[in-house]
Amino acid sequence: MTSENHGTVKGEPSGVMSPTGSSSQGPPLVASTSKPTQELPDELVQAGWSKCWSKRENRPYYFNRFTNQSLWEMPVLGQHDVISDPLGLNAAPVSADGVAEAGVGNGQRKRRLSEEAAPGTLNSFKKPKVDISAMPSTPTVPISPSTPGAKPWSSTSDEGQQKQGQPAAPAPYRPSVVGHLKLYWDLDIQTNAVIKERAPADYLPPHPEIELQRAQLMTKLRQHYHELCSQREGIEPPRESFNRWLLERKVVDKGVDPLLPSECDPVISPSMFREIMNDIPIRLSRIKYKEEARRLLFKYAEAAKKMIESRNATPESRKLVKWNVEDTMSWLRRDHSASKEDYMDRLEHLRKECGPHVTAVAKDSVEGICTKIYHISAEYVRRIRQIHLTLLRDCNISVDGAENAEVQDRLVYCYPLRLGITAPAQPRVELHFENDIACLRYKGEMVKVNRGYFSKLELLYRYSCIDDQRFEKFLSRVWCLIKRYQVMFGSGLNEGTGLQGALPVPVFEALHRLFGVSFECFASPLNSYFKQFCSAFPDIDGFFGSRGPFLSFSPVSGSFEANPPFCEELMDAMVTHFETLLDHSTEPLSFIVFVPDWRDPPTPALTRMEASRFRRHHMIVPAFEHEYRSGSQHICKREEMYYKAVHGTAVFFLQNTAGFNKWEPTPDRLQEFLAAYRVSGRSLASPGASSSKRDCVTEAQLSICAKGTHWC
Repeated sequence: MTSENHGTVKGEPSGVMSPTGSSSQGPPLVASTSKPTQELPDELVQAGWSKCWSKRENRPYYFNRFTNQSLWEMPVLGQHDVISDPLGLNAAPVSADGVAEAGVGNGQRKRRLSEEAAPGTLNSFKKPKVDISAMPSTPTVPISPSTPGAKPWSSTSDEGQQKQGQPAAPAPYRPSVVGHLKLYWDLDIQTNAVIKERAPADYLPPHPEIELQRAQLMTKLRQHYHELCSQREGIEPPRESFNRWLLERKVVDKGVDPLLPSECDPVISPSMFREIMNDIPIRLSRIKYKEEARRLLFKYAEAAKKMIESRNATPESRKLVKWNVEDTMSWLRRDHSASKEDYMDRLEHLRKECGPHVTAVAKDSVEGICTKIYHISAEYVRRIRQIHLTLLRDCNISVDGAENAEVQDRLVYCYPLRLGITAPAQPRVELHFENDIACLRYKGEMVKVNRGYFSKLELLYRYSCIDDQRFEKFLSRVWCLIKRYQVMFGSGLNEGTGLQGALPVPVFEALHRLFGVSFECFASPLNSYFKQFCSAFPDIDGFFGSRGPFLSFSPVSGSFEANPPFCEELMDAMVTHFETLLDHSTEPLSFIVFVPDWRDPPTPALTRMEASRFRRHHMIVPAFEHEYRSGSQHICKREEMYYKAVHGTAVFFLQNTAGFNKWEPTPDRLQEFLAAYRVSGRSLASPGASSSKRDCVTEAQLSICAKGTHWC
């Protein structure tokens, strides 16, 4: 028997956007899911039933995705909810004729979960909302062209004997039904992003064994970085510098690994070099009190003198640094009435005088650190690739023999990125719940995610995945997804959370309501608000709705939100991509960009957007007057969901002419948009949290306020 999309939601609308496409191109065709027209009453569909076709018996049968039950005859439901009353103890039998009319007027039936939800609360299994007026009717095409080499599930292949040496497929995961949740996303919003149809990507499919190997090698690489900084420069690695190195390297990397860089030009990372140099000779921390400023000035002077004496410096540099250090020490001994500002001014003067000479003597050593880390990473990529290819070969999956799907030159609504290589059989991943935490374990390695976010991943998987309708690979892919992001941003306390911060929910709601935004340019399946987004890892995120990395994504129409990780090189590449897209499209195209208002000195991205001919409006949201959603929102406590921004946020509206005419940032819209920023998300997340707890700002969040200098 072959399943017809077990467990999928109802198809998206048959409609199209109405751009003024050329006659040769034609209007963009709507993307719809592969779900066929339902032939069952709505009550049965809500209870998990779908009508399928048996190739062996050559007749239809009925399958329940919640209970894995199969029936030859149409199931009968009375006042019976298979979730709350699985044994049917409260069910009243009805005739078959009554079933046919159940979708019309069964007033005694149990209310649906979406009807039970409180006003304003989203339910994780709510049917997608459709704006028919915005999408006129037209012939449809699939939202996702079929992936070559990916076979649909069939019972004949499942019931056959497993080949020797291949692990048995795990039992299908049974999707759960979640009750009332305080959600931080809206997966009902349909996309208005239009792209050219594209072929499946040639990334190797994810596998827990490979992800475990990658995690172990990434941990070793972080340890190498820590040892090199400590041994060569006598400093701790600058906080988040390794994470920003990964982000900056992937901007220029042409290698095959989705996480580790291996083919970069130049080899020396400007991001890593800059951040290590900023911490030489010592790290400059945030100062609150006068005594801290005095101690910091003394430590800097001592460290600068020690470094210039122990390195191969020119006599002139050595003389100049020693003279400035002695002058500072003399001032410290005689002036005991100085204020905090006096100490900080003196420190700034000492850095200005000694900094260039200290940098000159440390340059070769720091470049050596950057080069060594890069070459170790490239070797790890080669090792992981070899293990991955061997695993696929053992599963009789050919990478070179994958056929490219035919791609038509047409416009379609954006759809999740697909892989062109068949996924191998997945090993068993164990799942259990500890209160509100879902715990997934593979070979003793456990990853955790809040139950609500686990249900979100389940929904995204159902909307987006086309090669696993029975959820046989779901748990292993969730494990790989969470492990990948955990490994990328590190396991330290609050590490990486500042690089994954998201906008508050009221701001997303305002962006969609006022400017038609339906797509995030920088997100992940864990922190996305919409179900359509771009993210860092196409090989695993695509199963959960990702359209791939944004720098490889080329929409011709749509309204987008961009809140990139705070990495200067990535933000600069983002602006270049924006201007290229806006310049080449005549369809409505709009990007609303959120970047830190760093002015000392201003970042290239800020300067370029201020001077861009596509800039329609620009505003600054002051520091400590707005919030971000934590990058660890999928695992943190509710009272820690939001934190105050320690820097101003610059908001740019970049639009072409058609986009400006359609989504103009008028004064009324801007006023309503800013009002959304004044709604505290923390009060929505946890009304009872104390103000002292909610207003605290972690060191990880402070570390992003000065572009990695840790001094603001």
